Amino acid sequence: MLLHRILTALVLLPLVILGVLYLPSAGFALLLAAVILVGTHEWTRLAGLTRPMHKVAYLLGMALVMGLLYLLLPLPFFSLGLFAAASLGWLVVSWLIIRYQPGQATEAGQPAKLLIGCFVLLPTWAALVYLHGMGSDGPALVLYTLSLSWVADTGAYFAGRQWGRVKLSPHISPKKTREGVYGALLAVGLWSGLLIWIRPETGNLPQVVMLCLLVCLVSVVGDLFESLLKRQAGIKDSGNLLPGHGGILDRIDSLTAVAPVFTLGLLLLGSGK
Repeated sequence: MLLHRILTALVLLPLVILGVLYLPSAGFALLLAAVILVGTHEWTRLAGLTRPMHKVAYLLGMALVMGLLYLLLPLPFFSLGLFAAASLGWLVVSWLIIRYQPGQATEAGQPAKLLIGCFVLLPTWAALVYLHGMGSDGPALVLYTLSLSWVADTGAYFAGRQWGRVKLSPHISPKKTREGVYGALLAVGLWSGLLIWIRPETGNLPQVVMLCLLVCLVSVVGDLFESLLKRQAGIKDSGNLLPGHGGILDRIDSLTAVAPVFTLGLLLLGSGK
């Protein structure tokens, strides 16, 4: 399993980097839309949508909304409102995750889960497309956004494996520990200095560090949220497209929270214009 994960990462990582750096923004938006639509198909499984025609309708609806978002993203008030709404949504999800108790929580129905899929996936696409179009350093900002979730996951994995003792949320994801979260925060805190080098106008060092640490915490919530939905659906992985990794959703679960919150942070710091 570990070998499969490593081999898949070695193949995917160069492709992702090349796509982000060398595709024009329109091409990047189209490629990312294809990835999100694969994730949307996996989401129908989490929501319990089984009829093929219903799946096709949901996929077409998501594609149409992404097309509309592409036209509206250049409008400053729209983009700021979209990412603010998504970030507020993740704040609500954080509160629900903290309060979650099995047997006491009411599971969302299928229509609600399909709507949640829109909330999770569409702002992710919009945020990465918006970042990619932010001038000459836009592609670098996209890679940095991706790296935030990677660094957080890596820091959490090694710290949790070495020192993990106290379970973070045993009812949702028994393997995650508080020590893993501390490792993620440390790794992201150190990694935050790279953003100053990529885009000095982002803000001063304390502002950048605080933004990245906040994004790190949100990445944990994104991971836990998908774990909860998979647990409710009775499945281990969202799909089997990526050997050793599962499905697309299994790879972008933390990114779905990271992308809109990080983009909003850049806008609020005045460097997202």
